[in-house]
Parts: sequence; structure tokens; C-alpha cells
Amino acid sequence: MNARPTVLILASGRGERFRASGGQGSKLDALIKGKSVLHWTLDAVKATGLPWHVEDQGHSGMGDSIAAAVSAAPEAAGWLILPADLPLISSPTILAVAQAIERGAQAAYPIYLGQRGHPVGFAASNGLQLRNLKGNQGAAGVLSARSAIELIVNDAGCVMDIDTLEQLQGARQHLDKR
Repeated sequence: MNARPTVLILASGRGERFRASGGQGSKLDALIKGKSVLHWTLDAVKATGLPWHVEDQGHSGMGDSIAAAVSAAPEAAGWLILPADLPLISSPTILAVAQAIERGAQAAYPIYLGQRGHPVGFAASNGLQLRNLKGNQGAAGVLSARSAIELIVNDAGCVMDIDTLEQLQGARQHLDKR
């Protein structure tokens, strides 16, 4: 078993809202300061030193994506579920969730200004439930069945996903202000 939780980067979505908003191609390939949305997310994950897996096979829903990603890392000490469209996520936020799982939490997630963010962490004991997810339902049911730890963070990036062209422009502006 890996001593640390594995970050599962979910990159299987179809990006329908992005294209409906006027975006071209995949939102994960959209550029922010010369790097793709996916590249920004991967850079933050890689900087943590945690093991990681990108789940980019086409799946019919979020539950199927999570189940496949957990199955791809069966020996993990837990999993941090991170959508690939969070290019502004900070490495310290990812590490904070991982550390909560390492300290024995069954589940943990960041909170930014009262809003639940990502990644959502799960202990290895949740593996069966996560591997059995199907369809469009994500892991909310598994999360609600656990005593999850809320981690207050100062990281807007944990809640700033890219679903529309307008959100992509907002991420670009946010980076310009950094």
C-alpha cells in the first residue's frame, strides 16, 4: 500500500457547458498564460510530491470516472478526488487534505469563504463505495455518510473551476492579479 493518498485527477468530462458558452475544443486544452488548464492543475499536483493518476478515459458520468480512477490506484492509502478543471488550485490546499486523511480522517475537503472546494479526500476504507459509483452521481453520497473534516483555506483556486468561457476569462484575470 502507498503510504500517502493518491490524487485522482478527473479529466473525463465532455465539456458541454464550455462549448455551449462559446468555448472551442476541450476546456482542459484552453490556454492560460501559455499553459493548458490541465497543465496548471497537474503542476500544482506534482508540486505536492503525492502520487497521482489522471483519469482521462471517456466515461458516461462522474461516478464512473471516480470508480475507474480509484480502481486504477487500488493500493493507495486513500484518494483525493480533484477535477482537472481547477487550474488555480494551490499545492498547500491539496497537501492539507492529504494530511487530514493521513491523520485518520475518513473524509476531508477544503472550504473557501463558506463554499466547499476540491480536492475531496477519502480514506482507503471508502474504497468499495467509491469503486461502486456509477452514472452522473459523484461521491457526494459517500461523503455524506462519513464524518468529513472541513479545512478552512485561503485558496480561491479550490472553488474556481472552468465550466464556461467566462470562467476561463475569470481565471486568466485572477492570475494577472497574483
